[in-house]
Amino acid sequence: MIDVQNLTKRYGPATVVDGLTFTVRPGAVTGFLGPNGAGKSTTLRMMLGLTRPDTGTARIDGHAYGDLAYPLRHIGALLETSAPHRGLTARDHLRWLAQSNRIATGRVAEVLEAVGLTDAARRRTGTFSLGMGQRLGLAAALLGDPPVLVLDEPVNGLDTEGIRWLRELLRSMAAEGRTVLISSHLMTEMALVADHLVVISRGRLLADTGMSDFIERHGRSYVRVRTPEPDRLGRELEGGGATVTRVPGGGLDVVGMAAADVSRIAAAGGFPLDELGTHAGSLEETFLDVIGEGQRVPGQEGRNTHV
Repeated sequence: MIDVQNLTKRYGPATVVDGLTFTVRPGAVTGFLGPNGAGKSTTLRMMLGLTRPDTGTARIDGHAYGDLAYPLRHIGALLETSAPHRGLTARDHLRWLAQSNRIATGRVAEVLEAVGLTDAARRRTGTFSLGMGQRLGLAAALLGDPPVLVLDEPVNGLDTEGIRWLRELLRSMAAEGRTVLISSHLMTEMALVADHLVVISRGRLLADTGMSDFIERHGRSYVRVRTPEPDRLGRELEGGGATVTRVPGGGLDVVGMAAADVSRIAAAGGFPLDELGTHAGSLEETFLDVIGEGQRVPGQEGRNTHV
């Protein structure tokens, strides 16, 4: 379990992370979301002992990262800024990590195979493509068979096959009861893999909830109706109190009225319908709405933040 309590970090007058508190629990994939400058990277660095917080704590199973004698056995991490020595081969890089954490060297071959780098094991990492480097970083994160994974933009550089492989890996590790925290800007991918969401903006917590609850609570559902007479039906629906937006092809997006009421008004007016259905907002739409509100958190206006 990852437990973050009242975590705060300032750089000069800028508060990058502001009293952040949340818990990442085992058995689920937790997505860590926020716009650029929200404080995500700084938070992850404080979790991993790379940046010292001004106040607050980040604990991995009750321990600070710096107190772990063999950290790779407890937490596997991949940060965007991490990179191996370019003169080392992939195998030697992982062997060095294994030796420093007293991990059996046989594990090196296992993780190289798991990430698809067996044939590149003797190549120097300086010759690796972006995708190969990302796979090597994932191999390092998996090396100690850790109960906790923290991955920052893990699909960066991966091809379609690699993204699907990683998605299945993360889901399987969560199913085994491990704790998985991933940060990503790819909302479509996050919607496919995450069970739980922690959303921050300007260093403050905006949401800590399940994926479905997040969309249901904050998303904007609407009724999509399509008819050969969209203008006339639109006026009827607006007269009934709905907010109507025209979409191409004779479609109307209706907010503030249930699909059954739209159907009754259409039937009463003799409107033929080619489509009628309720649509939930996507993760991306909901995220942007929540972030838009988060930018107006009291006391945060005009504050200059960065990661």
